[in-house]
Amino acid sequence: MHRRTLLAGLTVAAPAALALPGTAFAQGNPDGGERDRLQELLEAVHQAGMPGLFAEVRADYRRWGLAAGLADVDSGRPVQPWFRHRVGSITKTFVATVVLQLAGEGRLGLDDPITRYLPEYATGAITIRMLLNHTSGVFNYTNALLQTPDDVINVGKRVYRPQELIAIALSQPPTGPPGSPFSYSNTGYIFLGLLIERLTGRRYADEVQRRILRPLGLHSSYFPGGFPRIHGPHSEAYVPWIDGNLRDFSVYNMTWAWAAGELISTPQDLNRFYRALLGGRLLNARLLREMQTTNPFDPTVPDAGGYGLGLYWLGLPGGERAWGHDGGTVGHVTLSVHGSRSLTMAENMAFYSVPGEPHPIDIARVEFVLAALGVNAPAATTATTPVRLHWTPDVKAARPFGTLS
Repeated sequence: MHRRTLLAGLTVAAPAALALPGTAFAQGNPDGGERDRLQELLEAVHQAGMPGLFAEVRADYRRWGLAAGLADVDSGRPVQPWFRHRVGSITKTFVATVVLQLAGEGRLGLDDPITRYLPEYATGAITIRMLLNHTSGVFNYTNALLQTPDDVINVGKRVYRPQELIAIALSQPPTGPPGSPFSYSNTGYIFLGLLIERLTGRRYADEVQRRILRPLGLHSSYFPGGFPRIHGPHSEAYVPWIDGNLRDFSVYNMTWAWAAGELISTPQDLNRFYRALLGGRLLNARLLREMQTTNPFDPTVPDAGGYGLGLYWLGLPGGERAWGHDGGTVGHVTLSVHGSRSLTMAENMAFYSVPGEPHPIDIARVEFVLAALGVNAPAATTATTPVRLHWTPDVKAARPFGTLS
């Protein structure tokens, strides 16, 4: 079964019984009216069919934790704003930050060919920069790894070595020559994880821990390696399955994603990380400019957004740019974007819609995201201002953060 057929088979309506009240809490000196409005909009995403979701919004001195719906549809356990979550490709920003730090230390050049450091791979003219910004033309291995319902089940039951993942990619034709236009490929970040290990002599996860997690106090973030369970409070991870039921994938071995998407974190930790990164605490001004030098997602709509070195921007109504990343794994989806405000939101269901067909969840999500970022663009007016919440998928079968107008 092809991925598109798989997705169509997985698409079912969320049970009406899931539409239960959520919870909210506020920290700092909150504006109760705005918090209540954000909670209402988050509830609307739940009412549209998302079993459970949670978020943290930071605006100046205000910090709001919000949650709606259920962490477990069988027990009725509610979602909480501080849950841990598989954050997928948000891992890439952490990995890219370490690579840029190594560049700043003179240990690599961004335009060096990756073969200089990993000569065992015949990748020709592919550079480190191309791997970081998805212009390498190297095949995205997850497109071959996850094609059928059985694949989705079985991939989470075994341990993969990064070398196996690269072998899958290199056994397929490239999507284009080195330096091609943007084409998302998880394979690039498997190479970058191996690069970090080759240069430092440490596991890439240990290097991220040493350089980022520990200094910033991101105590709820960690790399699971081959351990399939999420430590600490968390939600189930649902996929609407071919039998018409929600199937839980929260116990899942993430070695298939490795440096491209295995991180577990919380909205609070991710907001702290991106604020530190964009505020210049992790990279100097020159390296941050390199990170924020982007290629458009779609050259025909250059104002919609672009991808840099493990970081992207989205164009918002009014002209503001929000910087961040998103991530999707089997059952967990996360978005973390930052402009004048910070938003990280997490959802506990994936693969619920058919590509090209906007789902009520997607429409409700855009309203929440815009309000959380302080954009005054109600649904009635967004039709004339396209808002592209680009999803750079770990599992390239659906677009939870699809293009909406």
